[in-house]
Amino acid sequence: MKHPNHIDLLPAFKAQGTVRLPGSKSISNRTLLLAALAEGETRIKDLLYSDDTDVMLDALKQLGIEWKQHGTSQDYEVKGSMGSLPNTRAELFMGNAGTAIRPLTAALAVLGGEFTLHGVQRMHERPIGDLVDALNEAGAQIEYAGEPGYPPLLIGRGHIHAHELRVKGNVSSQFLTALLMAAPLIALQHDITIHVVGELISKPYIEITLNMMRQFGVEIEQSGWESFTIRQGQTYKSPGLVHVEGDASTASYFLAAGAIAKGPVRVEGVGTASIQGDVRFAQALEQMGAHITYGENWIESRSAGPLRAIDEDFNLIPDAAMTVAILALYADGVSTIRNIGSWRVKETDRISAMATELRKVGAKVEEGPDWLRVTPPEVILPASIDTYEDHRIAMCFSLVSLDGALRKGAGIRINDPGAVAKTFPEYFDVFEQVVHRKT
Repeated sequence: MKHPNHIDLLPAFKAQGTVRLPGSKSISNRTLLLAALAEGETRIKDLLYSDDTDVMLDALKQLGIEWKQHGTSQDYEVKGSMGSLPNTRAELFMGNAGTAIRPLTAALAVLGGEFTLHGVQRMHERPIGDLVDALNEAGAQIEYAGEPGYPPLLIGRGHIHAHELRVKGNVSSQFLTALLMAAPLIALQHDITIHVVGELISKPYIEITLNMMRQFGVEIEQSGWESFTIRQGQTYKSPGLVHVEGDASTASYFLAAGAIAKGPVRVEGVGTASIQGDVRFAQALEQMGAHITYGENWIESRSAGPLRAIDEDFNLIPDAAMTVAILALYADGVSTIRNIGSWRVKETDRISAMATELRKVGAKVEEGPDWLRVTPPEVILPASIDTYEDHRIAMCFSLVSLDGALRKGAGIRINDPGAVAKTFPEYFDVFEQVVHRKT
């Protein structure tokens, strides 16, 4: 899908409707890799259509994994390799997909071969050293082709011999996810235990990983959040069919729209049965005063009066917490979003970027190493929003056009709206279906 250089969003007076969410990015890319490593064929329904999943699909194809798409649907079939890879030499372009490069790094390091992993410039600025250190200390052979601690990576024919691995947990939970997913490949001859050094952030994403591994037949023994043990001899086996639930992070924009601009807005694809931690965003909305109702596979939000300011730790839902920063524009006081240090190493430095763009629309913003404090403006100002090639910033700031804001009659300009292709290429079209604009 081709996007213009910018889009202009006129002020809106209401958001109402139902949105069928695209598939979860986190679940989609985990499912693809697990299916590739498993015994048997896996049918995947509602796989996310996005740049990040395209990157994973292309990488698997280069590694010799056979997969096919059913027509034009988002249903795929992946032929498992039973814990090996047909091609042991490949140069893989990973774009800016953290959910692809981190798990693939671990799997390829364990299986061995000659691999080069690289991506866009921002990917080469996102740290991966903690994962590489954990693997190399256990016997892998990974070198840096550029700056130490960052991609590009050169993976050689090492041999993981250790019974224990140690990884830091305070930068990205994806490092632990990568080791967990690769652990059954190590545990063919002996048990393997992964120890987390220090604080583990974004624990709900580890819960997704553990849930997906169980779905593919591997059980993990867990000692709190400090260590994880995979017993010898467990291998991945296809469950036959995997249904990818909707993306809970993406749900946050539509639920926020309902809370800001009357509603009701219902999202379908996540609900009380969801395995994603970002469904907790709905609880934050309730705390801010929105009216929320739930079903097993849906959540609905509507306004229930002015939004209340919030001061909370959002370590468990860092992606959805960006939407809270936008909701702060509509709150009745100063909101503080805490424990979000991981924002600094995402698609851009999100703390700095969000602070810069929120100031453009009139907010007073203070930022710290791992927190953001937002004082709402009396009147939201028209502005031209830069998106920093970050899909979530583009989607977040679409909300600034809601609830009769921009009373001067001007709108919000979103520069480089194509950034949403990373996870939701059709985002702005779907957003317009539930928003009633002033004309």
